Amino acid sequence: MTITIIIIAITCVVSFFAFKDQMLMQRLILWPPAVKRSREYWRLVSYGLVHADGQHLLFNMLTLYFFGQFVEQTFEPAIGEIGYVLFYIGGLLASILPSYAKNENNPNYRSLGASGAVSAIVFAFILMNPWAQIYFYFFPMPAIIYAALYIGYSVYMDHSGRGNVNHSAHLWGAAYGVAFTLVMEPSRFSAFFRALGHPS
Repeated sequence: MTITIIIIAITCVVSFFAFKDQMLMQRLILWPPAVKRSREYWRLVSYGLVHADGQHLLFNMLTLYFFGQFVEQTFEPAIGEIGYVLFYIGGLLASILPSYAKNENNPNYRSLGASGAVSAIVFAFILMNPWAQIYFYFFPMPAIIYAALYIGYSVYMDHSGRGNVNHSAHLWGAAYGVAFTLVMEPSRFSAFFRALGHPS
């Protein structure tokens, strides 16, 4: 059983329990005042274990399943299983800290879901395979095109402030995934641009 599958299993179990237990949901969700005033620092990670609904959970976990196992197999020789777990946890932290800093005194702000860490994994994959075919709602497109559309849409929605989706977490998670991959293996930078010149 891969680490990715274990992360998916734990996230699904916790999310399912939280769907039925609002006290558990409120205990794990990111609520900045609880972090700042009560020092409940676990919320900076535990928010990634709970989701708004079944569709939110399904989308994140399916994405993690399809991309995470490749990234795990690629990273594991260099950083091991524990390193991959720390990479995922780092994605949760890196993606939410800007939102937390912006809303640390906002009692009405809450955030939940693994989207930031999942974005880190997706963009690590795209860095390594820019021309891989990605299916977005059954519509195929090259990974690099998906990345450009994803970033453009997230930037637009983040600045417009529409909806309840934390697009900032998506962007910071994506940036973390790319940065981590390049720090781990700097040669990926030149390999990425070589790959861009040879679409397949």
